[in-house]
Amino acid sequence: MNNYQKQWDELADIKDELSGRDWFFGTSGNLSIRVGDLPVSFLVTASGKDKRKRTNEDFLLVDGSGKPLEDTHLKPSAETLLHAHLYSKTNAGCCLHVHTVENNVISEVFAEQGKIVFKQQELIKAFGKWEEDATLEIPIIPNHAHIPALAEEFSENINGDQGAVLIRNHGITAWGRNGFEAKKVLEACEFLFRYELVLYQTKALLNSKPSSYRLSV
Repeated sequence: MNNYQKQWDELADIKDELSGRDWFFGTSGNLSIRVGDLPVSFLVTASGKDKRKRTNEDFLLVDGSGKPLEDTHLKPSAETLLHAHLYSKTNAGCCLHVHTVENNVISEVFAEQGKIVFKQQELIKAFGKWEEDATLEIPIIPNHAHIPALAEEFSENINGDQGAVLIRNHGITAWGRNGFEAKKVLEACEFLFRYELVLYQTKALLNSKPSSYRLSV
């Protein structure tokens, strides 16, 4: 493990932090970090592991097509192919996929639009958008059960070395040029999703009150 210990430790630290937020319900979610460029190789979470625990079998090294590069009894995450597409198309260094209630609800509410758009929100700066009138669009794609089909549609929505894609009723995949940036993008998205839901709930509550109450708040 010596030739990728640094990447292993970085990904393990990210996993620990995200698990502390309860973003890995059941054995859901998958993470990866780039190890090699030419040819592409990366560490990815092993399938079926409890991500709240830290072990020596949390990740395995795979090639650019997602196949193990070392002898192992571990199986790569079922969605490793999505990570493979990302690393082959961009210079991204880390990719994070989590399932939360908020990102699932948002993906369902806005599924017909095929995207959710944010504007006049401070946290879109996490995507490098600093203009006062900037907007952020996060694509929403269908949750194909056939992983190659899911990976292909995901690949069509990869634009740049950092970004995010929602999979309907499945979760979000966020990436960046390194672990720090990928986590920043993921955190910003989760904040924006939660904000959007709380905003709608608050508006619905206020609209259900008598007009005299609405004027007093």
